[in-house]
Amino acid sequence: MFPVKDTVPSREFPIVTWALIIINSLVFLFETTLSPAELERLFYLFGVVPARYSHPAWAVFFGLPVDNYWPFLTNMFLHGGWMHIISNMWTLYLFGDNVEDRMGHGRFLLFYLLCGISASITHFIFNIHSTVPALGASGAIAGVMAAYLILFPAARVITLVPIFFLPYFIEIPAVIYIGVWFITQLYSGAFSLISPRAGGGIAWWAHIGGFVMGLLLLPLFKKRGAQYRRYYSDEVFDIL
Repeated sequence: MFPVKDTVPSREFPIVTWALIIINSLVFLFETTLSPAELERLFYLFGVVPARYSHPAWAVFFGLPVDNYWPFLTNMFLHGGWMHIISNMWTLYLFGDNVEDRMGHGRFLLFYLLCGISASITHFIFNIHSTVPALGASGAIAGVMAAYLILFPAARVITLVPIFFLPYFIEIPAVIYIGVWFITQLYSGAFSLISPRAGGGIAWWAHIGGFVMGLLLLPLFKKRGAQYRRYYSDEVFDIL
């Protein structure tokens, strides 16, 4: 399933959402200019490598500073390939604007970064001996999806479902679409603990950590109803 569009209109231009998309895209374009060796070094320096902190002798041997914790933040601006960044930025584009509406620009940026850092910490805890860099914005975006789930549960997500190579478009309530997505992350995360090699190179626990943090932070970051513009009658008919 591929989400195409949601049915909640934006009321203000999502400055932060677009800024994050642009910054991530520029960083990725920079990545494409690097040689494979340079790119690997970039990922190890600015991605989250749990063994860097749990096994400092290993980190020192490979030239990784053990007292640098910036990777818990910087990793969310790195991506491992075209599909990785396209899927992440598209999801942020779909859900970020409405959450930013309900929080305001500054609050949304802080919310996004805190969810991303929490995702990095969660990944570290559940993969403490891993020597593989974890990177990507999906943990932070998971927090945005959690906020969207609570704020707009009755919204519908127009989803592309290919059936025998034919495209079908169906509307799925946000509470079901995001709920099923999170259950999938929980199942895959639990299975990865049993069989680490079955994780498929996906940081499932980063998604879970970002999502849970999004749920916890939402009450602190959303604006009260009187602080944001109400929808006009012709804007909301399709989300009821």
